[in-house]
Amino acid sequence: MIRLHNVNRVFPLKGGPFYALRDITLEINEGDFLSIMGPSGSGKSTLLHILGLHDSAWSGEYHLVGEPVHQLDKKKHFELQKKHVGFVFQSYHLLDDLTVYENLEIPLSYRDTPRKDRESIVCDALDRFHIVAKKDLYPHQLSGGQQQLVGIARALVAKPALILADEPTGNLHSDQGREIMQLFRKLNQEDGVTIVQVTHSEENAGYGTRTVRLADGLRIK
Repeated sequence: MIRLHNVNRVFPLKGGPFYALRDITLEINEGDFLSIMGPSGSGKSTLLHILGLHDSAWSGEYHLVGEPVHQLDKKKHFELQKKHVGFVFQSYHLLDDLTVYENLEIPLSYRDTPRKDRESIVCDALDRFHIVAKKDLYPHQLSGGQQQLVGIARALVAKPALILADEPTGNLHSDQGREIMQLFRKLNQEDGVTIVQVTHSEENAGYGTRTVRLADGLRIK
């Protein structure tokens, strides 16, 4: 599903270039559940945002579902992203002027899901994540944990083939966190969804099928 070859991400700074990622080569097969680990500043989130097509200022080769991302324009990037990728952001990235219900509906509109089908899909997601009572609230009216649950529900609502998660349980209490990780494992094992998560938690990494470790922008395992 994913193939990276010699991917580099360099940030120009006053004191000289900062290499956030250096010569990353990686293959992720369809149905993998990959955990990316490493200390702060190792390049984990940078790599995840490249995989999620949120960052295009990198060099190297990236193939996603057979498409050469490194040769495509921004419009094609967006089409690939909306068709295949669900992203769980560490800082939520909910749309402040939309209710919980409307935030969940957005990915379905991107995928051209008929309006008559959206209501039942969103209602199922609200029920699954126990946030039915929050559906008419706005993000600023929710706690951090509640916003994280909405963010996870939004990533999953359109049933993407690839889920990318940046510290997905970082703002949840332990019981909620385990529930989310068990849901990810179920999606992976029963539905064949490919999952890539960035995590500091060895426990969370253990839900995956393999682990890649980064340090100073380099792959060390």
